[in-house]
Amino acid sequence: MTVLMAIDQGTTSTRAVAFDKDLNIIHSEQKEYSLLYPNDGWVEIEPKTLMDSVYATIDPVIDICPDIVAIGITNQRETTLIWDADSGIPIYNAIVWQDRRTADRCMQLKQAGYEEVIRNKTGLLLDPYFSSTKISWILDNIDGARTKAEAGKLRFGTVDTYLLWQLSNGDIFKTDVTNASRTNLYNIYSRDWDDELLEIFNVPASMLPEVHSSDSNFGTCTRGDKIIQITGVIGDQQSALVGQRCFQPGQMKATFGTGCFLMVNTGNESLQSTSGLLNTLGYGLSGEVSYALEGSIFSAGTIIQWLRDNMEFFLNSEESIKFLDAAGKSNDVLFVPGFTGIGAPHWNSEIRAAFYGITRDSTKTDMVTAAFKALIYQVMDIKEALKIDGIEINNLSIDGGMAANSSFCQLLADFLGQEVHVPPSLESTATGAAITAGLGSNFFSIDDLQAKQSKYSTTYRPRGEILDPSDLAKWRKFLRVLLDAYN
Repeated sequence: MTVLMAIDQGTTSTRAVAFDKDLNIIHSEQKEYSLLYPNDGWVEIEPKTLMDSVYATIDPVIDICPDIVAIGITNQRETTLIWDADSGIPIYNAIVWQDRRTADRCMQLKQAGYEEVIRNKTGLLLDPYFSSTKISWILDNIDGARTKAEAGKLRFGTVDTYLLWQLSNGDIFKTDVTNASRTNLYNIYSRDWDDELLEIFNVPASMLPEVHSSDSNFGTCTRGDKIIQITGVIGDQQSALVGQRCFQPGQMKATFGTGCFLMVNTGNESLQSTSGLLNTLGYGLSGEVSYALEGSIFSAGTIIQWLRDNMEFFLNSEESIKFLDAAGKSNDVLFVPGFTGIGAPHWNSEIRAAFYGITRDSTKTDMVTAAFKALIYQVMDIKEALKIDGIEINNLSIDGGMAANSSFCQLLADFLGQEVHVPPSLESTATGAAITAGLGSNFFSIDDLQAKQSKYSTTYRPRGEILDPSDLAKWRKFLRVLLDAYN
């Protein structure tokens, strides 16, 4: 059987998934790994650990599925690696998208008046979230790095580029338009690396990979005696957009993984948000480029992991459902999940997580419910931001690990006051990578995909009168106190 293989390289795990032509999952492998937290607000991955997780997942799939027609790669986006051009050895750990160490540098650039030109060219904000200041930090803090970079001896890549380089033994130095659009160095209108942005962030052009359409033929991967074409590369949130078949303007998805990312397809129209959302490239497929608006929430699944691992409230994430009050009642306990700052639409790098309202009769259920509600309240804030930008959400299609929690999905529908749809497979990110590779290898066409639009397996409808407006108001007031304290 001929299959497509998706490599889904996420923030805390790597998955390799084999799909048939109808996008049914044939086999999958997953390998988790730990993040490093060297200082407050710093988040890193040891590059060897990252690559070991990739090999540990793709090799069994290649063994089980010998007839792989093409590989698609999807990846955590803004995460930054820099390596030696000759040896391929990274000069520092991967700096993860959540990392906030460059907050001061971003503030300096804002005060110097660069934010508007950056936003106008990239659609992004001036924030530590993106790759540009991460690159500058490595070049400025690792001995000899800037000298080597200016001599053309270093290479930069987001995780997709690093995987391409490693899987091809250094033959491929490329990225796709979606990943490039998350660096703050790529002009999403002219669709090339921008000289003015490179100058602002002091990044040598020689470090940067070639940029291609998401469904290009990127080259080949060699594992053992197998040589497989790589015909798809796409950032993880854009991949979920493709995986949910959001090919028409106005179609929207939300992925609840390590973070939560809401993205709406805006077609060939680039909408500049006035409410703190990001304007980005949605995908480059079949010769067409679509733009998207995105709301980024930094902590989603990480909240549950923290409650599980640090607080030891439950043994595994699936047990969290037992501690989520069905009506969202948390006994006046509130939570702001600012582990590494807070994202859209507030964008504050300095804020940290906090509970409020804990009393002697507060329970584990109160605290877990407050944590889940904090995530839903952030989704509601993004919904309001989209409304300001002229986009009305009538229903929401969600995927990711947290979409398996039925109580959470129901509460999300209740609080939003609209239907929440869950697809048959929660692997929308991996599915999107397979679709991208399938298009790039002519395994199928977009018309084929739209003709076979997947049905939702579950629809959650709002029960009415569940949301307590006073609780939402208190949460927003608590958040505002924290934001004001760090402004």
